[in-house]
Amino acid sequence: MKKSLKTVERRIAVQLVVSHTYSLPLCVRLRWEPTDPYVVRAVFFADCDEPVEWVLGRDLLADGLEGSAGYADVRIWSAAGRGNQSIYIVLRSSAGTALLEVPLQDVTSFLQDTEALVPRGTESGHIDWDAELAHLLPQS
Repeated sequence: MKKSLKTVERRIAVQLVVSHTYSLPLCVRLRWEPTDPYVVRAVFFADCDEPVEWVLGRDLLADGLEGSAGYADVRIWSAAGRGNQSIYIVLRSSAGTALLEVPLQDVTSFLQDTEALVPRGTESGHIDWDAELAHLLPQS
């Protein structure tokens, strides 16, 4: 029987970059669950809109701390080497494109907390494969 691990959740203040001189504050809630250890759910909140959820690969987020990662719908890169303590995340959908500036330390701390529970490379040992297969196969 596997021991129960806790969910890691963090609220972070981010900036939606509108132009070189203007950005809007947003709040994002990052949530990682040991039962789905490969992903981080990012829920974005604005004052007047419904929250918007994106599912990001935990490895993609971690790789973006070190350099450029991702392609197509999600791209992440760090600006830390240029004196800026932020990472940038580009999210693309049919509704448009968003560029987010996110504090590097907040994401680093969040990922360290998840990796303390489930180190990178050991995720598959924390998945209930029988439950996943039962969900995928038709019930008779």
